[in-house]
This record gives sequence, structure tokens and C-alpha cells, in this order.
Amino acid sequence: MDARSIKYRFGDAEFFDWLDELADRYERPEFIHNDPIQVPHRFSKKQDVEIAGFFASLFAWGQRKTIINKANELMRRMDDAPYDFLLNSNEREWAVFRGFVHRTLNEDDVLGLLGFLKEWYSQYESLETAFLVDDGEGWTARNALKVFHLRVERSNCLMARTWKHVPSVVSGSTCKRLVMYLRWMVRSSERGVDFGIWGEIPASGLLLPLDVHVSRVAVEMDLLKQKKSYRWADVEELGDRLSGGECTDVGRYDFALFGLAVNLG
Repeated sequence: MDARSIKYRFGDAEFFDWLDELADRYERPEFIHNDPIQVPHRFSKKQDVEIAGFFASLFAWGQRKTIINKANELMRRMDDAPYDFLLNSNEREWAVFRGFVHRTLNEDDVLGLLGFLKEWYSQYESLETAFLVDDGEGWTARNALKVFHLRVERSNCLMARTWKHVPSVVSGSTCKRLVMYLRWMVRSSERGVDFGIWGEIPASGLLLPLDVHVSRVAVEMDLLKQKKSYRWADVEELGDRLSGGECTDVGRYDFALFGLAVNLG
């Protein structure tokens, strides 16, 4: 990236005004076409959106074209009706996942994750409840990801090898894909990109998924220090710095940083 493309840096008087301009520029329906969020956008039923979004975000490492293709393939194997398939299919019908592979994730991993989702939806109407905090501490992204990990663990549906696909905030993981999933489900749908179908989680508590694109731009903007690898503390640091403006929707800045990185190369 050409450093000259970064117009302002953290601490400059006009930094947040410029960041808001970038967010407005990139948070448009056109963003969907080349992004994994297009997969849940194929659906209208709330639970279908949740399930498609869960897998599209979980698959989100590597080339975006491949991520989208594999997530769509998984939806097709569920007859493009994932919620109905989960609730009404039997063990014999789950043979449809035989041979499914996406990078290091295979059919056994898919079966384990689907087992958790089937178990959850048999008790709750929405997957949002799996990310709700009920210990009196209040909702934070860290607390939500911690309790989600525990709830998946207690389901006993996952093999040991599948756990690498369910990141743990307690171990320090940036949980990039789950942070992105929360943004998709929670943020307002007003601009036509995110869905806003989860109403109990505050958008003000969302953070940015810290991938290679966002971290690269964040370093150029003096929001983060250059590191070989990033941890959860860096995700929170980035969120704290971005909440220093007047914006109570820090998640929108994901569009600013990611959009700038992808478009400048």
C-alpha cells in the first residue's frame, strides 16, 4: 500500500471525518457482490440468514471467490433451506455432506457444527441467544464470544479436531470470523449490507474483525503497532481508539478500513 493513500492518521483533527466518509463510500449494496455476506443475502427467513451467515463467516479465510463458492455449495447440500433441513432431516439424509471439504474443514467438522446448530434451534428460536450474556456483567464482544464458545463446548457435538474452527477469545484469538458474523447480524440493514436481525445485542459493543487487510491499514493510520501476529487485546485496542470519535457504531469502520485496503491493494 502506498502510504500517501492514507490521507489522515489517528490524532489528526480531521481523522474521524475522513473515516466517516470512507465508511459511507464503501457501505453500499455494491459491497455485497464480492463479499461472503452475499451468501446469507440469498435468504429471507431469519434462521436461514443466521445459518448461512454462520458458515459463510466461518469459511472466511483464503480467496473470497472460494469462500463464497464453498458456502453456497454447503447451502445447496441443504436444499437451499438450511433451517428446515436442520430441523427435519434424519441421520441418513446427513450423508449429503460426505466429501465436503473447505481448506482444513471437512465433512466431520460440518457435521459437528450442524449438530450444535440443530441442538440449539430445537430449544431457541434464534442463534442470537447463543451470544447473549446472562451473568450480570453486561454485553461485551469478549463476554459474548466467551459464552458462545462455552455453549458450543457443552453441546458435545464437536470432535477434538473441529475446535480449531471455533476460536476462543479466552486463549487470545482475534476471533476475526465471529466478530465479522456479529457485525453482519447486529448492525442496521438501513444501508443494505448488514442485516440488523439481532435486536438484543447493542451495535455500540461491536468491534472490527482484525484480518490482514484491516490490520495493514490500521498500522498505516497509527491505530495499531506493526506486529507479526495480533491477539484479542489488539482487537479491543483498535475498538477503543475508533470509539474516540462521536460514532457509537464502531463496526461501520470495518467498511472504511477494509474497503480502503482492498481497493488500494
